[in-house]
Amino acid sequence: MEALYKHQIDFISYLQRLLQEGTFTSTYKFAFLHALADICIEKEIPDNGRLVISFAEIVDKLIVLYWQHAMPFNEELPTGALLQSTDNQAKIITDITELQQNGIRNLDQAKQSPYWKSIYRNTMNTLKQGPLWRLQVLSRQEDCYLFPHIKNRDYIELNPGIADCFRQFHDLVVQFARQGWIEKVSKIQQNQSVIGRAGELSDFLFGTSRNSLKSASLVLKDIQQGNCFYCQKPLKGNAEVDHFIPFTKYNNDLAHNFVLAHKACNNNKRDYLAAPVHRDKWQEQNLVLNTSQITRELANYFVCDPKRTAHVANWAYDIAEKNGNKFWLATKDVFI
Repeated sequence: MEALYKHQIDFISYLQRLLQEGTFTSTYKFAFLHALADICIEKEIPDNGRLVISFAEIVDKLIVLYWQHAMPFNEELPTGALLQSTDNQAKIITDITELQQNGIRNLDQAKQSPYWKSIYRNTMNTLKQGPLWRLQVLSRQEDCYLFPHIKNRDYIELNPGIADCFRQFHDLVVQFARQGWIEKVSKIQQNQSVIGRAGELSDFLFGTSRNSLKSASLVLKDIQQGNCFYCQKPLKGNAEVDHFIPFTKYNNDLAHNFVLAHKACNNNKRDYLAAPVHRDKWQEQNLVLNTSQITRELANYFVCDPKRTAHVANWAYDIAEKNGNKFWLATKDVFI
């Protein structure tokens, strides 16, 4: 147990060194760190603790993370989007902007478009030329604590125990990465004249979901036979689409993570994990009985990946149980 605690302390210390001793001319390193944390909760960790992550997985995650950042922030900026690099706009931003201007809403649609080969190639080149080998350069020396630098591969293999640390401290890693990301964007001179309060910038880059969830309402109402997912009473015009695994814990819109609930139930649940009885019902509803229908009807609007959704749920509940957290059961703040 002492060895585990020491490993966790070493992990946190290394993250602090990354931010203090690393060199950041753009936001790519922050995005890469964020991507590693997310991927570690989206996959099953092998028994040997050495998680293999392909470059292709990292490219996908980088595009997802930068998607909102490519949205127009202020018309005074050259393209409307905030700059992500000290010198020029990050290539990934200009590529994603082109996708968005052509009506492409998400990663799955991007992969089916004629623009995918180009953005995939460009992002892969950026990954290899930048954060992949530079993230672990501290005070101008390589310190490969997270994964070894082995060239001529199309994947990285995290060192033993690192994936578990990313899972245990996912919230902290994401907080570190986002804080550094926001500070970098705010310090770029061309951005400073249009950036308001720090909170406004944080909300724009990493705030609540901006996707319209209305497209999910009809299919969920059909699946749930017009009843609230949580209290099972009829929905009467006050329904809201809820992220079953709260958006604050995992800020991606996965279609199989949605349920339809009364506004009162949704507001009372807030950012808590629902009780195991709700989890069992959600798994049966969204990941077993209706997974194909959800994919078929919502793939044009949201990422549809039931396997990833299940892994994220397992991670969220595992961490909550280890930490002794309570789970929300019903309105009027009923917890177990």
